[in-house]
Amino acid sequence: MKEKELLRLQELRKFEDDIYSQGTNYICGIDEAGRGPLAGPVVVASVIMPKDSMIEGVNDSKKISEKKRERIYEEIIDKAISYSVGIVDQKEIDRVNILNATKAGLTQSIKGLKIKPEIILVDALNGIDTCGIPYHSIIKGDAKCYSIAAASIIAKVTRDRIMRQWHEVYPQYNFIQHKGYGTAAHIAAIKEYGLCPLHRLSFVKNIVGQEK
Repeated sequence: MKEKELLRLQELRKFEDDIYSQGTNYICGIDEAGRGPLAGPVVVASVIMPKDSMIEGVNDSKKISEKKRERIYEEIIDKAISYSVGIVDQKEIDRVNILNATKAGLTQSIKGLKIKPEIILVDALNGIDTCGIPYHSIIKGDAKCYSIAAASIIAKVTRDRIMRQWHEVYPQYNFIQHKGYGTAAHIAAIKEYGLCPLHRLSFVKNIVGQEK
């Protein structure tokens, strides 16, 4: 590993190293993918990495290419002490709203962990059910905290894979390209083909309404 990358990772691990120095053994990082898209689920990942974890390339998932994310994802899940994902579909998002759906996915992901963490580091969420585990919310945590960054990669890769599968069912929307986000091409496809069951009605009503 090059010195520049080593220094970057050491900086990214400062939150964890400070907590480990207080005698903690298991830290869980949590992040989500898919709060903004017009279609598909929101995915929340929880991950507990080893104390000495230093995987090259771990960063905010949005700053990493798709090919690189896939490679780092495999290394993360191979080396993780435990990880879990919570998936909340578009129907539930429409029913409870995206914030509450994200919070539900978070709780679901924590319950899926094989080991109970002593503390949770989460990206910018508050008022959450962490199953009684203390948590610390970090603004832009996926860019500032190693465990949250690792969780962001798990969440993003998991959701992207789901959307690639849905592309096979609804190829006219080209989900493989934009993963359900509101790109110009996606909006144009909605206007041409209408909605499919994967769309979040609460997100697309203004687009559909313009056609009436």
